[in-house]
Formats: sequence, structure tokens, C-alpha cells
Amino acid sequence: MTVHASPIEEERTRERRCIVSGEILPDAQMVRFVVSPDGTVVPDVGAVLPGRGLWIKAERAMLDRAIAKNAFSRAAKKNADSGADLAERTERLLVRRMLGDLGLARRAGQLVLGYDNVARALGGKAPPAVLVEASDGSAGGRRKLTSAVRGHGPAMLDCLTSAELSLALGRENVVHAAVKSGRLAERLISDAGRLSGFRAPGEQALDVKPHRHEREE
Repeated sequence: MTVHASPIEEERTRERRCIVSGEILPDAQMVRFVVSPDGTVVPDVGAVLPGRGLWIKAERAMLDRAIAKNAFSRAAKKNADSGADLAERTERLLVRRMLGDLGLARRAGQLVLGYDNVARALGGKAPPAVLVEASDGSAGGRRKLTSAVRGHGPAMLDCLTSAELSLALGRENVVHAAVKSGRLAERLISDAGRLSGFRAPGEQALDVKPHRHEREE
């Protein structure tokens, strides 16, 4: 996943302590977890679920360390079952959150779709804040657009596949999109940064259907 510089000014975020490393980081770089009443560790990527928040740096390796060291049980001071698929559940929820925000952007008229439309928007007086490129899209098409924004202009996000973008936007074969400046663009940048800690470049996409322990946000 690539995120180039964005003109959006980062909003002030609260800082949290990672229960594994002890690092104090902005919460936008972390994932919150809670322990459900039945003792299951639940990813709370939107930081909205009730209960004491257990924060971990948004990296798969850090989450693996938390599980290996039984960090959730120690931090919660009670038995906490992480399950074997906690990293996959966390990744799935981050993807679903990004897809939901892209859908909201489309319905709000803040989304530009298609290579030609995106290229025109990038050259306009008020260019979009975020350029979204499918991770499995044509290398040639991506180069032409990304070369125009590298080092300046919109943030470039390439952590979602064409299938995932198409699912979110209700169109087939979505490869190029852009999002206008605003809160949704800011959230997409933040969540793409967190997702990059769980999804390696070129990694196969996960099924984003709800898991029995996951709650819609």
C-alpha cells in the first residue's frame, strides 16, 4: 500500500499506549480491541464498542506478539480468547470500513470514477484529496496517473483490489477513482495506513462477509 503526501492537514488525534510494545502513538495508527462478555477479543476499528479499549499498533506482527504473549488477558485482567483468526478479522473490518466510506463518498457526490474523469479532476482547479488505484489494476494506467501525484497533490491509496472497489461502488471493473477533500477522504487515508500493517502488497483479498464476532459500524 502506498500513501503519498496529502494536502489535507492532519487533525489532532488522541494518543494511546500499545499494550504490547508500550509505544505511545496517535490512535489513528492503532487498532482498538475490546473483550466481549463471553471473553472473545473483538476488533473495534471504529473505536465505538463499549468496554475498556485495548490498543495495539496497527501491524500484524504486533498483533501476533500480543497473542503469543497473552497480552489481552493481562491487560484486561481476565481470560481473553483471541482466536486463531484475529488478524484476519481485523483486516476484514478495516477493508469493510474503507469500502463503506467509498460508498458514502459516491452517494454524497464526492467520488470521481474512471480513468478519464480522474485524470481531468487531477488537472482541475480543485483536485481531489485522494487517488484510489486498484492494487491489481493495469500497471500502465496506474503509472500515468500516479506519476502526476507523486511527491505532491493527492494521497495515493492502492491497498484495495478491483473486486473490492467494484463491490463498494456497485460497478464492474473499477480500477481508478478519486475522492474529494473532506472527512471521508481523511478517514480513507488513515484507514489505508492501518490496513497496510495487515495487508502486504499484492496479497490476496479476504472475503469481507461478516464474521459472527464482528459488528457492523
